[in-house]
Amino acid sequence: MPKSLVDADRLENLFAPLCKTHGVELVDVRHVVEPDGPVLRVLIELPEAEKLPPGVGITLDHCTQVSRSVSAALDADESLIPGAFRLEVSSPGVERPLVKPLDYERYAGREAQLSTKRPIDGRKKFSGILGGFKADQVLLRNAEGEELALPYEEIAKAHLVFRF
Repeated sequence: MPKSLVDADRLENLFAPLCKTHGVELVDVRHVVEPDGPVLRVLIELPEAEKLPPGVGITLDHCTQVSRSVSAALDADESLIPGAFRLEVSSPGVERPLVKPLDYERYAGREAQLSTKRPIDGRKKFSGILGGFKADQVLLRNAEGEELALPYEEIAKAHLVFRF
């Protein structure tokens, strides 16, 4: 499954500085087609979000400001996303996706679930405590205490786990 139907890297390079001017960081950009039509999802978070206390995070004002800046940038270059789409700007939520190698470092010590593109040791789903990122490997300690090193390029999807 492609991450995006458009050049996500180009969009990230355009949106990251815009986010920074509003005091937030870009987490991810995805352009997907849903039953109601194409959607451009922009996920943002506060700098060093992993260190913030519960309840401190992205506000509606942050989302509104970033949405306006992103809309203006997209209006200035309509070739970035051809056709109509709906723009959604939000926080990544408590079960934040892990998208970049830095995410695995920042959230080391937190519980996560990962799925791989192909089976590794006969399975595609993994969960445990993140151990960071080293030599293009995502480090994970499973419930049995086993240390796993999963190739980053094989990660299809990953997110933090929040227990209520």
